[in-house]
Amino acid sequence: MSSADQLKQTFAEMEKKFKPNSVEKAMTFYFSLGEEAGEKWGLEIGPSSCKFTEGKPAKDADVFLKTSAQMFLDMISGKYTPGMRDFMTGRVKSNDPLKLKVLTKAFGG
Repeated sequence: MSSADQLKQTFAEMEKKFKPNSVEKAMTFYFSLGEEAGEKWGLEIGPSSCKFTEGKPAKDADVFLKTSAQMFLDMISGKYTPGMRDFMTGRVKSNDPLKLKVLTKAFGG
């Protein structure tokens, strides 16, 4: 399965795992994943809903995450939690690393 197919499947599974009322206010995420940022995805999440879309979100995202597709898949599955070194070396880039925890809260175990 290609990384694009894995991402599509992962986002579909995440929508099913969404926990209503896990976030207090609406937020938009922008994921730029893979080599040359080949995969672009948006996530609009609110207290009662979440929706993933292929491509860059229409409005400016509150939080962006740029990393490899595999690193993202490992993060979402719980196999890997990025540390300070990942951010310092550029393996993981975000404008607000602390808000990435919203993903765990809304979709995690």
